[in-house]
Amino acid sequence: MRPTILRILPALPLLLLVCATPSLAHPHSFISLKTQIIEKDGQFTGLQMRWVMDEITSADLLYDAGDAKPGSEIWKKLAAEVMANVIGQHYFTEVWHDGKKVTFLPVPTAYGMAREGHQAVLTFTLPLAKPQPLAGQRYSISTFDPTYYVDMSYEGTNDITLPATLAGQCKLVMTTPTPTADTQAFALSLDKEDAPPEDMELGKQFAQKVNLQCQ
Repeated sequence: MRPTILRILPALPLLLLVCATPSLAHPHSFISLKTQIIEKDGQFTGLQMRWVMDEITSADLLYDAGDAKPGSEIWKKLAAEVMANVIGQHYFTEVWHDGKKVTFLPVPTAYGMAREGHQAVLTFTLPLAKPQPLAGQRYSISTFDPTYYVDMSYEGTNDITLPATLAGQCKLVMTTPTPTADTQAFALSLDKEDAPPEDMELGKQFAQKVNLQCQ
């Protein structure tokens, strides 16, 4: 395998590393999200996530995978490297309940990576640290890169779903923010080497929010 940026700079988030083509403004990379709420015994226990990376972002990963068959050791190794970086960034995901962040377990209960055409796909189960009540409760869920180097978004409202067991009890409502003109102009002004101030939370200002409301 050839060296990749992932291996040269392992301390940085993977999602900020695998993009190999210059770009003039944030975001530089794109990930399409699909998520399903996980429920067990009437409680919210986690999120089943599927991230499809754009072709440029996927290029190094797919090069390293070569013609390896699904489930091979090469794919397992790549998945482990990617997952380690995702975990290091708290799964790029926030879940809020009653004004407090819901915490996650430090490692996923399952994860894997595969090829779909010219794109790399990461799937994993993000487990909550403790099961959370659903009846009469409301949660907000968002997935984003804080620097907005990577755009992480759902293509449609059907890309986040409920299991059949919650279909009559809960509903999901997705909102997509409209950042101010100044915020959009600032994002456009950033080149590949720039990073916004941490306290600005630039990515959060562009992040979709999903509200989970249960009766």
